Amino acid sequence: MGKKLEKKEFRQYGAYGIIIKDDKILLIKKNGGPYDGKLDLPGGTIEFHEKPENTLKRELLEEVGIVVKKFKLLDADSVDFEWEFNNLLIDGHHVGIFYEVLEFENNIQSSLNIDEVNDDSLGAEFYSIKKLNKTDLSLIALLELEKLGYKLK
Repeated sequence: MGKKLEKKEFRQYGAYGIIIKDDKILLIKKNGGPYDGKLDLPGGTIEFHEKPENTLKRELLEEVGIVVKKFKLLDADSVDFEWEFNNLLIDGHHVGIFYEVLEFENNIQSSLNIDEVNDDSLGAEFYSIKKLNKTDLSLIALLELEKLGYKLK
């Protein structure tokens, strides 16, 4: 029998942008964290004293390279997950505030470097929703797509 891992609670509170055009959704390629290697909604952690809509604008600039000009609140929800990291079993609770991004400026960056500002996006692009598999997506991206009525394989 394997060694039992120490369990640690982890809470994530984030704001995320949803951009869907012609049945394609804008997703980032994740690097690191519990969604490493998955496609995820652009967005991230709400910093101390930061309003969620300011998080949305900051994170989409950092992770996608766009300036959000117009948006509307779409949903708030959460997912639970377990993740093995550094010999710990992380019991995660991920709460997201989701915004529909209606207008933005600048070009979407399909390739980004990881640095002090952008710590987990390798770039973003539009993906055909019909071609996505559930296993390709982070839990929050899957949650929101299904709530929007999309049926994924």
